[in-house]
Amino acid sequence: MEGLVLCPANYVPLSPISFLERAATVYGDRTSIVYGSYVRFSWKDTFARCLKVASALVQLKIFPGDVVVALAPNVPALYELHFGVPMAGAVLSALNTRLDASTLALTLEQLNAKLIFVDYQFNDVALKALDLLSLKSVKPPHLVGIPECDKSISSMDCKNISCDLDYNGLLEMGRDDFTIIRPNKECDPISVNYTSGSTGKPKGVIYSHRAAYLNSLAEIFRFDMRQMPVFLWTVDMFRCNGWCLTWAMAALGATNICLRNVSAEVIFDSISLHKVTHFCGPPAILNTIANAPASNQNPLPFNVNVIIAGPFPYSEILAKVEGLGFNVYHGYGMTEALGPAIVRPWKPELDSTFENEQEKIINREGLHNLLIEGVDVKDPNTMKSVPSDGKTIGEVMFRSNILMSGYLKNSEVTQEAFRGGWYHTGDLGVRHQNGYIQMKDRGKDIIISGGEAISTLEVEAVLLSHPKVSEAAVVGQSDALLNEVPCAFVKVKEGFGASAEEITNFCGNRLPDHMIPKSIVFGDLPVNFSGKVQKFAMREKVNGSTSLSNC
Repeated sequence: MEGLVLCPANYVPLSPISFLERAATVYGDRTSIVYGSYVRFSWKDTFARCLKVASALVQLKIFPGDVVVALAPNVPALYELHFGVPMAGAVLSALNTRLDASTLALTLEQLNAKLIFVDYQFNDVALKALDLLSLKSVKPPHLVGIPECDKSISSMDCKNISCDLDYNGLLEMGRDDFTIIRPNKECDPISVNYTSGSTGKPKGVIYSHRAAYLNSLAEIFRFDMRQMPVFLWTVDMFRCNGWCLTWAMAALGATNICLRNVSAEVIFDSISLHKVTHFCGPPAILNTIANAPASNQNPLPFNVNVIIAGPFPYSEILAKVEGLGFNVYHGYGMTEALGPAIVRPWKPELDSTFENEQEKIINREGLHNLLIEGVDVKDPNTMKSVPSDGKTIGEVMFRSNILMSGYLKNSEVTQEAFRGGWYHTGDLGVRHQNGYIQMKDRGKDIIISGGEAISTLEVEAVLLSHPKVSEAAVVGQSDALLNEVPCAFVKVKEGFGASAEEITNFCGNRLPDHMIPKSIVFGDLPVNFSGKVQKFAMREKVNGSTSLSNC
């Protein structure tokens, strides 16, 4: 066809920055952020504050493409940085607040960060990290302290913060007539997020403006969100930029209820006080709700949507949470997919299609959302799809516009991850005739025992449903006859006692014989800085000696 034109009138690079600009106009006087009993901003306020942040960053010689780091809980400043940093043309990296000083120093060095925003709560670890960089003759980033929202650094008596500037001072520097620096190309980076490191060294995952924009819209469909919801920030904003919900909330004109700490009391009180409609987090958040004292379980004003991503919880926990009035969505995803990529709500009418309670859970991964081009289970060698028989195991793979751009400074690993035109998740699964994907396990974690594939996730879900168990993880233990057998690491709840026989008998009533753990190790589970269980350390323990202690 003749006459086709691509110009500023019909093509604008996609960026979630536009969500905030629109929110300031469409939802201007509506509440954007609530924090504690004293902080409340409108969308006009939030837009003006983010403009000032961007303006101040430019005055501090932050140039397009520079990396700005944030180390903070879910406070208003961190939410504002998700817009203010890209509005200055820079790249945001919100880091795990559980990092130790040495890991933080290595991460800052890899990022070549120019500036780091540090909440007063994490000042000590940040200063130690900057000292470590100086000892290595690496120029440390400038530090901007984040005080409590209504205080200045000088007036705070709870922490002495050593920094070049505080967040309130930065806002005072900024101008509200600042011209936003938009991305030249929509595939320019907007953020760098780090994997949890559960299977090795954490990797920096680069998101583009385009992917963040599209995934923000996908979240709205994925979680059945209506216009102007009230969102409770129980999922860390440093996890995939809060699953990109930081940006999606602006698109919807939502009210963000920011939290420094999460507890059952805070969740129920926030729902009662602010009429919360949605919140998200790992499966542990369901345990928090289900095990909350009755005095904290305030009646819900209406059904509240809670979205979890991670290993599936056991049906007893789900049933208890649903009974309290929560609608539970179960998601599957990873940092490279910008958060949960596959989500399916629990619909009671579907339960009759499965033979037992556990099948109801493990079949909830569901289908991909409409902005993912394809999800498949393939043989990673031939790249052919496995049969849809619910039995043949293959690798779960994605093809999508809402995937990472690549791993930071690691092109070789990036190429391998995208081999064959699909993103290789490293997770194993099967495909059912109805098209649903069922996740089985991490490729490195699945146990092959006597020719049978055992999902450690399924065994762990049963273990965690035991009333005396607080934590559980399962690995393969070498066996001369069967190649491997399941070995469970179990941490018992404080004040309780349990025997190996009690645990195995409990599993025996809920699992087939080959899936029942053949040995139990009691005690703390080995975890990394982010709290992720280190299964490689567990495998070394059970296979590196002929006997197990505490069995």
